[in-house]
Amino acid sequence: MRPRFPTQAALIFGMIILSTAPLSNALAIESIPDFLPLRPFNFDVSFNQRSFAPDTRVIAGQAGLTAFRYGNLEVRTVYQYYSQHTPTFITDQHSLYLNPRWNNFIDLLDFPKDKPINRMIRHMLFGPLADRVVPYLGALVGGTIPGRAANSPGYLYGGQVGVRFPVAQGFSIDVGIQYMRLEIDFKGHSDLSEQWLFTTGVRF
Repeated sequence: MRPRFPTQAALIFGMIILSTAPLSNALAIESIPDFLPLRPFNFDVSFNQRSFAPDTRVIAGQAGLTAFRYGNLEVRTVYQYYSQHTPTFITDQHSLYLNPRWNNFIDLLDFPKDKPINRMIRHMLFGPLADRVVPYLGALVGGTIPGRAANSPGYLYGGQVGVRFPVAQGFSIDVGIQYMRLEIDFKGHSDLSEQWLFTTGVRF
């Protein structure tokens, strides 16, 4: 009777190859630039305060999609609509900007080996969710209408920091703080406005 060991060894080896294939494929896919993946979509409501046009607190809505993704880097395109109606004036503004993001930027501090700084920061900030949240650092570059005149665009730039909380497969809550400088025309006068925004929304 022939020993069964070679057959069993071949079977086990085959199972190992099959089980690691999806992981290898996932790693390969992760390292390939992904143009126009479109998802995830995001919808946010922002609470902001401006220094010009007008100096008050307002609520704005914005929506976007992912245009490029490569590992922990992604570029979103975002459209923001701002509106305020009062008895004396009406302000409507449309902004379109690119939002490059560096996800999990804290992991750059992955040292020293025995007690990595990034792990300590994650546990201090997020506690039991340390391994699930995605902190990010981003930039904002684009334009807005009205800008230099009532029907002329103006420039927009700024930065952001925030965190994404995965809730379920393909669904997460996004919370962030943004700072913008933008040109805007208000009551026939154009000026540079500074804007702080607290955004909260969903991505799926």
